[in-house]
Amino acid sequence: MTQLMGRPMLGVPGELGARPVIADLLTGVRVGLVTLAAIGVPVLGLWVLTPYADDTPSGAGRLVCALWLLGHGGPLTDADQMTQVTLTPLLPTLFTVTLLYRTGAHVGRRQPVQWRAPLMVCAGYLGVAVAVVSGCAGEGPFRSRPAYDMVAVAVLAAAALLSGTVIGGARPECGWWPARSGVRSRTWLPSWAVPTGGGPAIRRAAAAGGSGLVAAGGLLLLAALLTGLGATGRSARAVDESMAGYAGLLVACLLLLPNAVLWAASYTLGPGFAVGTGTAVAPTGTRLGPLPDFPLFALLPEAGGAGWRLAACALPLFAGVVPAVLIGRAAAGERSWRPARGGTAVQDEEGRPEPEPVAGVATGAGTGTDARPWHPVATAVAALGSALLTGAGAALCAWLSGGALAGGRMSELGPVPWLAGPAAAGWLAAVTLPGALLGRWWLTRGTAPTWWGRCTTVARRRAALTRLALHRTLTRAADRLPPRR
Repeated sequence: MTQLMGRPMLGVPGELGARPVIADLLTGVRVGLVTLAAIGVPVLGLWVLTPYADDTPSGAGRLVCALWLLGHGGPLTDADQMTQVTLTPLLPTLFTVTLLYRTGAHVGRRQPVQWRAPLMVCAGYLGVAVAVVSGCAGEGPFRSRPAYDMVAVAVLAAAALLSGTVIGGARPECGWWPARSGVRSRTWLPSWAVPTGGGPAIRRAAAAGGSGLVAAGGLLLLAALLTGLGATGRSARAVDESMAGYAGLLVACLLLLPNAVLWAASYTLGPGFAVGTGTAVAPTGTRLGPLPDFPLFALLPEAGGAGWRLAACALPLFAGVVPAVLIGRAAAGERSWRPARGGTAVQDEEGRPEPEPVAGVATGAGTGTDARPWHPVATAVAALGSALLTGAGAALCAWLSGGALAGGRMSELGPVPWLAGPAAAGWLAAVTLPGALLGRWWLTRGTAPTWWGRCTTVARRRAALTRLALHRTLTRAADRLPPRR
């Protein structure tokens, strides 16, 4: 009896001994409930504090389920099933992706790693999604579309879990995941134009460029908030003057804050964004129509031409500085160079081998398997590749941040993906390409062999060969002379 009491019945989630499948399933359920609680606590708290009693607990719970589905990219419809709501609040999305990624990384660090572990976690998470979709399937506002919502939740959960398992942890030991070392990319470029071993540097440069664009959007949004704080307060008072109303508006603004940052970033890129059908908010001009009373809409610039607003387009230029530095450092390879040792054909006067003074071998690796600096064409390829990768990410973020908020005019909100992506790639390429070439030249100056250095090396080698041949000739001639008596 003492042994039974001293032995725990159940361990922590994920360590249930002989029942690892159930443990992974419960881990997925726990993650789903945590993400649901992150939305439900503030919404239910506001429902308790509101002075109006025209809503029921079921209505508040329905709103929680609707926000949870919207955070996963799932579309909703109004009570008439004609108006779609597809605007994704990205703050719950970021929280969900981070939690799922960390869960996948925790599963991936187990030894041995099995493919069924992330599958069971995803199945448990989808079990929570089924309950949430059922909560919004009945009559009332914000009705769910079960098939589309389940697909959106499954895609988001699977992508985040798989990324965490593969990147954050170890790769699953199964046959469907190819080993990275066995996959070799093929390209039509010649070998000297390929940035050898530059994959990590290109990815870091793309991430730095994307972070710079997001920072530019955040800086512009902060400036708009500081200059339009009074208009924001008047818009909030027009909606509701109670403390619960202010708190509700604050929660709504926080949920859409990442969307606003991405919209501001698209504004700095030039294409801008739309706040309704037939509208445009861009540095080249603003065209607005009737807007609902919402604090974030009060930060929009007034309708008119360009003027000083074009100064916002200078912010993406600063976003390309860090990627240029990263690509330039990777292209330079190892800064210290030493001459490569050749054969022993060249000897000094005492018969000792003299190292062949040819340049071109680095003392260590800095960016990959090859420590030599990249060719300028390879540097340009890496810079353009990082810019294109950032442009693809910008197009994806623009697509995720937009959508429809209601029918009619509010059916088009956010940036246009096929305009924001090329604009981001173009702005970054305009800075990264010359900056990377300049950084490569600056770091390799005086180390790589120049034309004059090559000529001097050839002349010194020929002089050494001439001295060696003359020394051997004189030695043989001296050996043929008769010895002195």
